[in-house]
Amino acid sequence: MDGAGERSLPEPGSRGSRAGDDMEIVVNVGGVRRVLYGDLLSRYPETRLAELIDCLAGGYDTIFSLCDDYDPGKREFYFDRDPDAFKCVIEVYYFGEVHMKKGICPICFKNEMDFWKVDLKFLDDCCKSHLSEKREELEEIARRVQLILDDLGVDTAEGRWQRCQKCVWKFLEKPESSCPARVVAVLSFLLILVSSVVMCMGTIPELQVLDAEGNRVEHPTLENVETACIGWFTLEYLLRLFSSPNKLHFALSFMNIVDVLAILPFYVSFTLTHLGARMMELTNVQQAVQALRIMRIARIFKLARHSSGLQTLTYALKRSFKELGLLLMYLAVGIFVFSALGYTMEQSHPETLFKSIPQSFWWAIITMTTVGYGDIYPKTTLGKLNAAISFLCGVIAIALPIHPIINNFVRYYNKQRVLETAAKHELELMELNSSSVGEGKTGGSRGDLDNLPPEPAGKEGLSWSSRLKISHSDTFIPLLTEEKHHRTRLQSCK
Repeated sequence: MDGAGERSLPEPGSRGSRAGDDMEIVVNVGGVRRVLYGDLLSRYPETRLAELIDCLAGGYDTIFSLCDDYDPGKREFYFDRDPDAFKCVIEVYYFGEVHMKKGICPICFKNEMDFWKVDLKFLDDCCKSHLSEKREELEEIARRVQLILDDLGVDTAEGRWQRCQKCVWKFLEKPESSCPARVVAVLSFLLILVSSVVMCMGTIPELQVLDAEGNRVEHPTLENVETACIGWFTLEYLLRLFSSPNKLHFALSFMNIVDVLAILPFYVSFTLTHLGARMMELTNVQQAVQALRIMRIARIFKLARHSSGLQTLTYALKRSFKELGLLLMYLAVGIFVFSALGYTMEQSHPETLFKSIPQSFWWAIITMTTVGYGDIYPKTTLGKLNAAISFLCGVIAIALPIHPIINNFVRYYNKQRVLETAAKHELELMELNSSSVGEGKTGGSRGDLDNLPPEPAGKEGLSWSSRLKISHSDTFIPLLTEEKHHRTRLQSCK
């Protein structure tokens, strides 16, 4: 043989003559020793453990391409991997599927499966959902980090027009980018509140004035304030549309549609007031203007652009469609049943208020939702008993789906806070890594291994220790001395 890597190695097993499916493979994963058999591992020949069966014939280079260390005296393969994850991965050889233990990071577990060359199709469906959720979180963190980096970075290849467009977009859409942008966001928030208050105050009779026809209209001062607020909202929307990177996506966004609905009624009513009287009757114009003025309440939804709490509530309701559907179904069944019973039981009373089953729907709604206006109420004993039962059933029907909806809100709110913190930590790590560039490496590399001096003669039993490879674990472990290698390796895995 030409070298230590070419020497023949003893077959690991209980008997030296056995090979193939009868072979015993001894593995040490993170300090946990386990004996596996060839017939078990050969069920999935493409996995890393199955490749250990035939790796001895290829010499030390083949061995160290599959494991971290090999002890020919103990005939034991060493792996610097998570022993808890290995216990889960090894189940594929026994049961044909893998279950992820509770408390293990899904992404780390996927990396473990990739290391052991076990396909993800063996992962149970219940565990795949956790993996998908964690992937989405990491993608969201990456997206947030990328957005921050895009805001910080300046592309010299961009023209002056593109740089101006990008600056306007950051100024209006990202209040955290600068102090003036934060001032503009606060000003926009205050103007939304002012316009909403003005809309309410305009309906107070004491603050209204009489027009030429003797009709009460809003005070001119309130109209001027309304006009100024609408002018700001219009300018803000046009600038955001002008600076948007994707104008079609911007126009079809839900919150931007709300902005349009908050602005458009003012201009339509203005047009109808000054030009519509020539084309249609004055009464029709006034009715149309009143209807459009009601649409001004849409501007209160503009607050969602500046409030993460409202956005979280919207998302929680969107994710709780199933629970909301159950709530409506429970109420619909109860309303139909108790309104029919109430109508039947109250027919014997001469002054009954239950004229028909559809009319009784209103009584059932306000009773089951615990409102109880008292405009319709039962007068017979059976009717009152039916009302009491409907009240109790309504409380139960409303209370049952509320808890999942609250959980969705709390889960999403906490998730957003965690993602924001994770994005900030990722940026801090990137800054630390960029600051350490050029300071040199702190540990060994594969090139360092190739430059190690040859083994002295007469130490064949320890020749494998000079060929240690870099650890495959996620935490970097520098090259260690020969004397402390095993102890520190196992401690680092634990």
